[in-house]
Amino acid sequence: MQAEQGSLGQLHKYHNRYLKSRRHTLANVRFDVENGGSGGGGGVGRADGAASPSAVLLLQNLPQRRESFLYRSDSDFEVSPKSMSRHSSIASERLKEAEPPVLERPHGEDLIVTPFAQILASLRSVRNNFLSLTNLPTNKSRRSSGTGSTTPQPRIFTPGDEAYMKLSLETMEELDWCLDQLETIQTHRSVSDMASLKFKRMLNKELSHFSESSKSGNQISEYICSTFLDKQQELDLAAMEERSPQRPTAARVPGGRVVPMSHISGVKRTLTHANSLTGDALPKYGVQTPHEPQLGQMLLDIDRWGVDIFRIGDLSMNKPLTVIAYASFQSRDLLKTFMIPAKTFITFMLTVEEHYVKDNPFHNSTHAADVTQSTHVLLNTPALEGVFTPLETMAALFAATIHDVDHPGLTNQFLVNTSSELALMYNDESVLENHHLAVAFKLLQNEGCDIFLNLNKKQRQTLRKMAIDMVLSTDMSKHMSLLADLKTMVETKKVAGSGVLLLDNYTDRIQVLENLVHCADLSNPTKPLPLYQRWVALLMEEFFQQGDKEREANMDISPMCDRHSATVEKSQVGFIDYIVHPLWETWADLVHPDAQDILDMLEENRDWYQSMIPPSPPSSEQKDDEGDDSKGERTHEDIRFQVTLEEGEGDESSTM
Repeated sequence: MQAEQGSLGQLHKYHNRYLKSRRHTLANVRFDVENGGSGGGGGVGRADGAASPSAVLLLQNLPQRRESFLYRSDSDFEVSPKSMSRHSSIASERLKEAEPPVLERPHGEDLIVTPFAQILASLRSVRNNFLSLTNLPTNKSRRSSGTGSTTPQPRIFTPGDEAYMKLSLETMEELDWCLDQLETIQTHRSVSDMASLKFKRMLNKELSHFSESSKSGNQISEYICSTFLDKQQELDLAAMEERSPQRPTAARVPGGRVVPMSHISGVKRTLTHANSLTGDALPKYGVQTPHEPQLGQMLLDIDRWGVDIFRIGDLSMNKPLTVIAYASFQSRDLLKTFMIPAKTFITFMLTVEEHYVKDNPFHNSTHAADVTQSTHVLLNTPALEGVFTPLETMAALFAATIHDVDHPGLTNQFLVNTSSELALMYNDESVLENHHLAVAFKLLQNEGCDIFLNLNKKQRQTLRKMAIDMVLSTDMSKHMSLLADLKTMVETKKVAGSGVLLLDNYTDRIQVLENLVHCADLSNPTKPLPLYQRWVALLMEEFFQQGDKEREANMDISPMCDRHSATVEKSQVGFIDYIVHPLWETWADLVHPDAQDILDMLEENRDWYQSMIPPSPPSSEQKDDEGDDSKGERTHEDIRFQVTLEEGEGDESSTM
């Protein structure tokens, strides 16, 4: 009996070590089109926008490469024992007796990081272990996968032997973990919210360490938190009870003007291109230019990732958006498919382009052209061939062209802080993105600008809904939610063991398109280094101009907007590590192997900026006053998430 108890004790010790070292894994997958319904041109299918019944993505193996922080062990980030994520593997369906360590895992397995997919993986493991422990014939099971996957024949175990006891303990631990997670799920939260909250906590921990490395690290962490995280703040009850007046926090920028709320600001009444399209002959590439041959040569590369959009801007007389949009629509026969007169299309695009603010260093029509061309290339990826309908394709390209129209060169937070007209109109929620949409759809009402005139009512409503969803997804504060949604969808389909990703409903299809446009909007770091460097310089100048306005208005200068203290090289490394790489890593998983070159370029650019970071002493050595603890605490709080009681359990972080 003592020997048996000793054996069980050893088994418990082994299993505890095993649980801490395991990670959720899955046979790596690839997405490709199976029996593409219509093929060609990135989505030639039903023109009414309905999902093609054959829009299926197959799963295949992925190679091993540098992983983002999302793949770190959860136990490094969680504070509650209950919230320590389970690193189990659905490879337990193969009844792992001698599972290799994590670092030695074969390339054929893919880690699962989203909580809902982890729960599904564990439950599948429990089910298969149960079959082995009970010797229940698999043909007696009422459950059918319905997806073409087959349940492996369970291995037979003898009750009482060590392998039987070991598997029993593993199964109980697996089931207990699932129950722990399910007990903390709140009915009003989606499964994607579970991943989003987990990713936010992991990023919070990463940025906390990053900010402690130096003063510049702290500023970069604050920038990432304030820009890319949609933090829901709890109301300060003490402030609500305050009776004495306080110093006002809202500031107004000098020269601000008041406009009637019903007026959509930024829509011009007179346009400089009004008489540029006279006669029957239209410009070959959509714009009048003396450089037509050179421009045509450049447009031969419109399907290539990393085309020099600045050169196209020069050759098109500073109208790159019109040229890129016209070329991408023509290459897909969208003008013919939806009966859009070429003159109407060019007129609308020239109108949109004129409503981009030329004086903005970054958010101008060149940026819009770059995002549109990137969207065009991503829609052409072989893995998505035949998946999206022409209406969906047109909606994505349209959303890319308008996604920053009439951008003032200021951030959403700046507009909120200054109680701007736009912030008041849109209730502080995705202020600029709502404005871009309002301006764009208002411009469609201009004479000779309605490119959707020949769509039927259903098509027009569907396109408008898709465009709204995609442009709103370019609000960078929605980044983590978008990433969590996509990763949860992909991993859940993987865990199902079906080998395919069905895009058979609007939610899944728009989710992919939203992330596609979001990737295009965050594609600068994936472009050839000279182009990336130029974009960085332009963006930083726009930030600095905002910082100058904030300084003039006696406001707190936003992170990365102070031209006297911003560190460009380190900011780009942090931007890539915590924002860009996790997003593109997930996209590359979706369309593997079609985005591998893009990921390679991203990693090369990241390494270059890393090599250019000047030495920086730790922030602790830079303190002016050793006793100024309160200032340090305030800065630390600025970059931490506030996991509210709604999200967590009392004082503990919420699980997973």
